[in-house]
Amino acid sequence: MRYVQGDTRTTPDQGTTAGSKTIQNGGPELRRAAATAFQALLDLAAAYFRVGKDELTANDGVISVKGTQRKVRYERLLAQTDAVLVADPDVPLTAPGDYRVVGRSVARVELPEKVTARFTFVHDVKVPGMLHARVIRPAGRNARFGSIEPDSLERVKAIPGFVTVVRRDKFVGVVAETEWAAIQAANPTAGVRVTWQDGQPLVPQGTFPEALRDPNHHYRTVEEVRVGDVDQAFNDAGVQVRASYDTPFHMHASMSPSCAVADVRRAPDAKTGVQVTVWSGTQSVFALRRTLANLLTLPEESVHVRYAEASGCYGHNGADDVAADAALLSQAVSAPVRVQWARQDEHGWEPLGPAMAHDLRGGITGGQVVAWEHVVCTPTHGSRPNGSPGTVLAGILTGSLPANLPTAAGNSGGRNAPVTYAFPNNRLIAHLVRSFETTGPTSNVPAAPLRYRFLRSTALRSLGGFSNTFANESFLDELAAAGGVDPLELRLRSLDDPRARAVVEALRDAWASRPRGGDGRGAGLAFARYETEFTYVATYVEVAVDAATGAIRVPRVVVAHDCGLVVNPDGLRHQIEGNVIQGISRTLKEEVRLDSRGVTSVLWQQNQSNPTPQYSVLRFSEVPAIEITLLNRPDEPAWGAGEPTIGPIPAAIGNAVFAATGVRVRQLPMTPERVLAALRDGPT
Repeated sequence: MRYVQGDTRTTPDQGTTAGSKTIQNGGPELRRAAATAFQALLDLAAAYFRVGKDELTANDGVISVKGTQRKVRYERLLAQTDAVLVADPDVPLTAPGDYRVVGRSVARVELPEKVTARFTFVHDVKVPGMLHARVIRPAGRNARFGSIEPDSLERVKAIPGFVTVVRRDKFVGVVAETEWAAIQAANPTAGVRVTWQDGQPLVPQGTFPEALRDPNHHYRTVEEVRVGDVDQAFNDAGVQVRASYDTPFHMHASMSPSCAVADVRRAPDAKTGVQVTVWSGTQSVFALRRTLANLLTLPEESVHVRYAEASGCYGHNGADDVAADAALLSQAVSAPVRVQWARQDEHGWEPLGPAMAHDLRGGITGGQVVAWEHVVCTPTHGSRPNGSPGTVLAGILTGSLPANLPTAAGNSGGRNAPVTYAFPNNRLIAHLVRSFETTGPTSNVPAAPLRYRFLRSTALRSLGGFSNTFANESFLDELAAAGGVDPLELRLRSLDDPRARAVVEALRDAWASRPRGGDGRGAGLAFARYETEFTYVATYVEVAVDAATGAIRVPRVVVAHDCGLVVNPDGLRHQIEGNVIQGISRTLKEEVRLDSRGVTSVLWQQNQSNPTPQYSVLRFSEVPAIEITLLNRPDEPAWGAGEPTIGPIPAAIGNAVFAATGVRVRQLPMTPERVLAALRDGPT
């Protein structure tokens, strides 16, 4: 069996691979397709042997007649037919008790080639006659094009292999025969020099907590949840607590910068009708196809997008943007073009997971939460390509506007803002923050010319779930402390779903033997049900806090995980471990730095050549011991595991820091400076 991943000419449009939905949504479709094919094989075998299907049995590629030596291999049956099948939604499926492969760990077939550097990533795609290109980005997000200095145009012609300069509005690129020549041509010292005029400044980073809460930046307010009377319950509560939490802009920060190859011909192929072929690491080949067709003003059916694996994205990163760069430049020169972003391009221009702000109040009486209110302020977490050229950088730079902002927090900024707990009085209010100027104070429509207030934001692993769960689970811990209730017991008292209670109970042994604090060591808990309707996760985290430096170290993490049917235990553990590692990194280290023009943290680390703070991530030496308990439920649907575990990680760390030190750190990342400031200020 061979399979094709994401090819607009040979695969159906199944939407986007994102949001932990591949196993959950795509798995059942593949299962029905396989079962349909199997029934067709049985039909062929029944005709071959002239027996009823109920007289047949299959094993290891061979169909046999029960109780006889008569057998035939699949290949021989298939050689007699050329069948194209449609998956039968009512086809008989194997009962869970008869599974022989599902539930067993299966080795990853592509891993050996990755380990030995023989795997073909999108960065390795080569096309005959391929040229190389780089894009010269504006000096700021809102900068206006000034001019290309004539002397630099003359200078760049002396670079061996230089081909041409391409300009459309604010989109400026250089094309060359080699990547090195393209790099030189894009360097303002050795190549093309573009002057830009500063535009509207971005909201200052230091004011984000206030700015996100400022009604002048809100275009809509939505009451997402309303249960009971929160105001009255809060006023009547025995203990009342208020707290605010803030999280920064985060990058996807893929280990290798984005890359794509595009081949735009002058005319469509006479046989296929294809005029554009693009190799991309996109999460949605069909959405990218629609977007590129509109960007290039060509018919959608003339665009062929082929998925080629990139270095990981964890959401909507620069893969679509770089594909649009390559397509626009290829169209300009009528030749295949490869665009490889530099690290500065990736960090400086990829769409980001947005900063968020949370204000919570709650009341606890007699060891029970009686009032809960969460007010979240969030920019959009969804700006994937949707057919509009303004959803990719090349389209924005050539004058297209982004898609309209969402009209509700919904399942992007509001993901996991509602809680799974059965609180009797519960309210969730979402203030939707405009990323750019809109056509009116309550409008979600971008105004022309495009002027950003905050950085361009989009989907990053778990979307709003990371920040919302940080706020929810930290605040529940604060209520437990204020009410004198054990944090694990308070969660159990507040949950009425047996599966939710089971993952929390699975941490009881770790919790009972936890470090009790007093020496800078402590432990914390957090729980979440992904999107409040799918995978259940509870996490236990131990920390060690250095009171002298403020540094936090995470030596141990325990995860209890229920995603229903476990298909491949090792693959599932890999996903959970990746969530834990990235969650710790985003909690302790990651923060996009910017000035009035744009991102300044365009490299991995601060050094003499890059004195400003850069984008730090967790190192291999900082990865903790990770223990995982899988609660397998073979009779339940299989849900996704690509995102759920990352949500509880920051709250579990913050709660552990409180247990270790007696102080709360309510702003991410929990840097040594913030920890020291909290220790100086004392308990709050």
